[in-house]
Amino acid sequence: MRKIVECVPNFSEGRDPSVIEAILHEIRCVEGVVLLDSDMGADTNRTVVTFIGEPESVKEAAFRAIKKASELIDMSKHKGAHPRMGATDVCPFIPVSGVTMQECVELARELGKRVGNELYIPVYLYEYAATRPERKNLAAIRAGEYEGLREKIKKPQWKPDFGPAEFNPRSGATVIGAREFLIAYNVNLNTKDKKLASEIALTIRESGRKKRDEKGKFVRDKNGVPITEPGLLKHVKAVGWYIEEYGMAQVSINLVNFRETPLHQVYETCKKVAFSLGVEVTGSEVVGLIPKDALLEAGRYYLKRQMSSPGVPEEELIRVAVQSLGLSEISPFKPEEKIIEYRVKKETPLVNMRVRELVNEVSVDSPAPGGGSVAALSGALGSALAAMVGNLSANKRKLGIPHYPKRVYGEMLEKLYQACEEAQRIKDLLLDAVDEDTQAFNKVIDALKMPSITEEEKMAKEEALEEGYKEAAKVPLRTVELCSKVFPIAKMMAEHGNPGSVTDAAVAALMANAGLRGAVLNVEINLNSIKDEEFKKELKKRLEHYLKLGMKAEKEILEIVKKKMGEE
Repeated sequence: MRKIVECVPNFSEGRDPSVIEAILHEIRCVEGVVLLDSDMGADTNRTVVTFIGEPESVKEAAFRAIKKASELIDMSKHKGAHPRMGATDVCPFIPVSGVTMQECVELARELGKRVGNELYIPVYLYEYAATRPERKNLAAIRAGEYEGLREKIKKPQWKPDFGPAEFNPRSGATVIGAREFLIAYNVNLNTKDKKLASEIALTIRESGRKKRDEKGKFVRDKNGVPITEPGLLKHVKAVGWYIEEYGMAQVSINLVNFRETPLHQVYETCKKVAFSLGVEVTGSEVVGLIPKDALLEAGRYYLKRQMSSPGVPEEELIRVAVQSLGLSEISPFKPEEKIIEYRVKKETPLVNMRVRELVNEVSVDSPAPGGGSVAALSGALGSALAAMVGNLSANKRKLGIPHYPKRVYGEMLEKLYQACEEAQRIKDLLLDAVDEDTQAFNKVIDALKMPSITEEEKMAKEEALEEGYKEAAKVPLRTVELCSKVFPIAKMMAEHGNPGSVTDAAVAALMANAGLRGAVLNVEINLNSIKDEEFKKELKKRLEHYLKLGMKAEKEILEIVKKKMGEE
């Protein structure tokens, strides 16, 4: 899975487009980064920028943007309605896909250290990157704002995490951190009554509402402070409003942690609360972008409710989620525009070809696509077949087809679901490897083009070639590892899947092993050009393990299948 991080720096300039354009230019110049949005506000005198990409590229773009902001923005002259303390006021990293929160924390700390050391700007870490509990909250760090920073920074408890513990009159201070993705989400109602929308919002939001007695008066504690009743959903902020353009009331929601409180849970809870008030939820809308995982999880949830296998291609999961959540009620939901990962999707020219085109491309007199791509495709087909058997088996169990006694219904159904989901995941990664293999040799080709006249040039070229061949070996090695993960799924399908598809389970194993063995050969040919003996020794040991595993698994699965065929 490709690693994607979002970064949303806020700059203390919202009135001079030339300043913001210069900052945006720095971001655009970093390869591997996609600039998604830039929102200038004159009253707040602040601009919120959003960009995404691979972790190291995003970190580099963030540094360049902060550096340019420090050159162009003078905080001693800044006035604006929004709380702020620096030229780059806040800069959070947000995990999108293939990245953990801890990795984003490391990005924040690495960036903070560089900003402090190279730009001499005081840096505070917040949210998940915070070094102290009292610094987790952005508002606490920013209290006193720029005007109070001169005295605040002198206090031992407010010594910056990085950079000088001195007031920087031009740049102020910058807050850098890691947080979860915020989904802006509105639920549509079949009413124009804002009060009903507000009632739903008060009931679901985490902060809840102030408790009232039977007479409608606030209930207070012994100190006279109103007692609050928490809402139904954690990580949810919500208000009710009426949108004249749509002619409907909505529950407007900020979902600040969709992994803890899934999107479909928010939608279904709104439906239940609305129904209790005599109101119907008619659909919903996503404002801005949404992580793919949020929709995939929703798709799985609704398929399971239908007692259908969630182990289907991601395109189908997204279609089910969009339809079930009514995301196209107000305007068409276009995945390629609304899903954040799709905005940085890598080109996959081979996988996007028609079958005949791909086979023809393999057959012509060019070195790529070659055996590595074909090996990855073989493994992907094997994993797809294993998923097919699982889906057929799960759906027949659901319908109560003979061959499946009730005693195994519950225990096996969930296992089949999980196996199908894993098979789809492996299939997608192997499809990515089809194109990645053709690109894996690029570093070697680039190294071969390097000059080698002087001793320094020869040494640099030799080092680049060594690194290039190592990278070229790692891609087919990943294919080997992924193909090996197909075997336990294929074996499960041979043993417990639909008997009518038992031979498909066998073909899944054969294709996976063909992919594994083909990829092993691709690793080995690259090892011949590598001088690092320890590296070669380690990889050869791993390859031997996987070859034995593949042969053993293929033999076991074929024996199971032949026995089943004999029983029929």
